[in-house]
Amino acid sequence: MLRSALRFGLVGVVNTLVGFAMIALLLHLGAGDWLANAASYAVGLCVSFTLNRRWTFGVRGAVATQEVTRFLTVFALSYAVNVAVLGTMRSLGFAENLIGQGTAMVAYSAIFFLLSRRFVFSAGASR
Repeated sequence: MLRSALRFGLVGVVNTLVGFAMIALLLHLGAGDWLANAASYAVGLCVSFTLNRRWTFGVRGAVATQEVTRFLTVFALSYAVNVAVLGTMRSLGFAENLIGQGTAMVAYSAIFFLLSRRFVFSAGASR
């Protein structure tokens, strides 16, 4: 599990760099914040799915619709946890604070990894 967790983290770093580069490019082209952010998330989800499926969790073969659905569901749930933790941290006095944001990011990453490992890319789920 440690190996896959490290790989998951590296995919997150790559994904962040790709997303940031995409936002920078789109802003340079005049796309604006909202479009650049949305496009970055859309590309980021594709990068995350592809790299985590193949490299982090070693899943091979054709991609099933159910697999993509599970991935998007896990992403949405993880993001909801992120928002809930951020709200909690804000109520504890960490509004507009990197501690609150960092705590929410750790919660998001942990939930996303564990659910990806168990429900999205596990041997039983991928078949």
